[in-house]
Amino acid sequence: FYLRDEESGHFWSPTPLPSRGAEPYVSRHGFGYSIFEHTEDGVRSEMWVYVAVDASVKLTVLKVKNESGRSRSLSATGYAEWVLGDLRPKSGMHVITKVDPDTGAFLALNPYNTEFTDRTAFFDVDDASRTISGDRTEFLGRNGTLRNPAAMTRVRLSGRVGAALDPCAALQVPFDLADGQEREIIFMLGVGQDADDARNLVRRFRGPASARRALEAVWQYWNHTLGAVQVETPEQSVNFLANGWLLYQTLACRLWARSGYYQSGGAFGFRDQLQDLMALIHTEPRLVREHLLRCAARQFEEGDVQHWWHPPAGRGVRTHCSDDFLWLPLAACRYVLSTGDTGVLDEPIRFIEGRPVTVDEDSYYDLPGRSDETATLYEHCVRAILNGFRFGERGLPLIGSGDWNDGMNLVGEHGKGESVWLGFFLYEVLMQFTKIARIHEDLPFAERCQREASQLRRNIEENGWDGEWYRRAYFDDGSPLGSAGNAECQIDAIAQSWSVLSGAGDAERSRMAMEAADKRLVRRDHRLIQLLDPPFDKSDLNPGYIKGYVPGVRENGGQYTHGAIWTAMAFAALGDSRRAWELLAMINPVNHGRTREEIATYKVEPYVVAADVYAVSPHVGRGGWTWYTGSAGWMYRLILESLLGLRLEVDKLRFAPCLPEDWESFKVHYRYRETLYHISVRQITAQPGAGSAAGVTVDGVEQPDNAIPLLDDRREHSVEVRIPAPDKTAENNTLRT
Repeated sequence: FYLRDEESGHFWSPTPLPSRGAEPYVSRHGFGYSIFEHTEDGVRSEMWVYVAVDASVKLTVLKVKNESGRSRSLSATGYAEWVLGDLRPKSGMHVITKVDPDTGAFLALNPYNTEFTDRTAFFDVDDASRTISGDRTEFLGRNGTLRNPAAMTRVRLSGRVGAALDPCAALQVPFDLADGQEREIIFMLGVGQDADDARNLVRRFRGPASARRALEAVWQYWNHTLGAVQVETPEQSVNFLANGWLLYQTLACRLWARSGYYQSGGAFGFRDQLQDLMALIHTEPRLVREHLLRCAARQFEEGDVQHWWHPPAGRGVRTHCSDDFLWLPLAACRYVLSTGDTGVLDEPIRFIEGRPVTVDEDSYYDLPGRSDETATLYEHCVRAILNGFRFGERGLPLIGSGDWNDGMNLVGEHGKGESVWLGFFLYEVLMQFTKIARIHEDLPFAERCQREASQLRRNIEENGWDGEWYRRAYFDDGSPLGSAGNAECQIDAIAQSWSVLSGAGDAERSRMAMEAADKRLVRRDHRLIQLLDPPFDKSDLNPGYIKGYVPGVRENGGQYTHGAIWTAMAFAALGDSRRAWELLAMINPVNHGRTREEIATYKVEPYVVAADVYAVSPHVGRGGWTWYTGSAGWMYRLILESLLGLRLEVDKLRFAPCLPEDWESFKVHYRYRETLYHISVRQITAQPGAGSAAGVTVDGVEQPDNAIPLLDDRREHSVEVRIPAPDKTAENNTLRT
């Protein structure tokens, strides 16, 4: 976007890019909208950007006020480059632009795109005096740039549109402002299912009143959604993240956009969004349900799944990946046990079909067919679990072409490598699904899950322990990974944390493993938690493409925040509140942006989670890959569940928090459907001989089972939860022991 003084020809952008003005800018970001403020040569601008909640329409409302003390002649220009495909150099030659005779909107379509043949994009501005151009070459000029486009040296745009152009959409609106006068110009970018739908969207959203209604709908949606759970704790940075930004990142970026500055993909990852949705159980359970069914529909008859796929057609990748299909039964367990919606287990979903991945290939990309076979969600989950019963000679699950860490794709390239971490994860899946199988009255499978889990636990203890911590995996040739005997990757964080989180690890060994993780992987001097150490670099170990990362970056020995959160969750599960809260403070992005110096190191947005933080000089502490990371949903669960202790059990709410010693209390405002519960949680020190001080009262009535009964009576309820404070004497004795 550009503003121009029509008398002098001076132009600038109302945003810091592409054509920065001489004066400072203020950029403000909220839930569902951003605002950019700037004043240049007496012309003040305020630009609001947001997307309609219920339509594919992006609105840019530009407010311009003349504060120069004299009359001004100005113009506002909006510019967009059409892709309408995956890569602009590939699709540009097929894009056709035109002016719609009915609405005057600028339309663009790409009939060559087989999956979106009828889709019609549009760019519009609410001013009939606008001039237009659909020729990018003309707008930018030869060797021109967005910072200094040739069109800004011309009085008006040419009006050129049609086929066989380098396609763009440029709209320019001239206007005059008396001193003190303000003007609002509304640009609209969107896409319809076809030309008629595009016209209807233009008519529906055109004009200030429609734009305002769209903004109010954005506010209303996010206020309602993010307001489902609000916390008040002594830690303001925790409140800031838990009361909005973590779930906003999860919903807006991970679930809907599926795109970020580092990866503009648009695909669903099978394991990725399932993990994200598990964090939405309190706020948007209907979305969790929808996604369970969506993912089940991407499962092959054999039980494996598409590692990722692109809607709407469903083209994607089939792999030997060994963990992704197991996230379906785990997510289904969380949804059913939390909401009580057992009906979802009986929903029928068709499988997809395609050729199996051959032994000598890592994966293949294709459009699978629709199978004639249909099964319930429960049966899809069972088939996923059965597909996970593939074990190596040590009785550990085969790692395939990678487990949770895709970068370890060569550990089991010949089909014999085994994963210790996957053993812990499969154990957790089996133990949780045992509950679902019993609810579903499938006792034989429940018993099989328990038998397999017990055997798996024994195999892990026999073959997974290294002496001070758990190993990560075994290569095809039987050599260990994540062992003290390795030159690189002697210890891996997720094998230690999941020994605790799954409950599969021997209690004493798990504590030793977490002590080793704390000692070897937590770098307090730089406030980061490494995924593994030492990084892969020059040894003969070749685990896969993870070794292609610079040592100390991303999964290769940097902080991979996903794994760092699991480390903090494990300390909370052990009852180690000091270290659990300390690690949260270390990885909390807010705490990396408190000063100008911290931002100079961290370099990325401090209000959303970064997927990784570099651990190698000279970039130690630098954040990378923000927004599009599953760490946001897991950090939300770390705060709400592991630390504040909130647990939903259908129509009951329980608290088992892991709090700092010096906290007296915290509050949670919890909305159950349309009923609000104001919950105060207090740490109570029991008096000698007085018995337990724990208890729960709802509206002054003591509850018999220390749980909060949830009723949707559309009233507000006052709740007090009393929990015993840690016994410092016992804790000190334990430490001495």
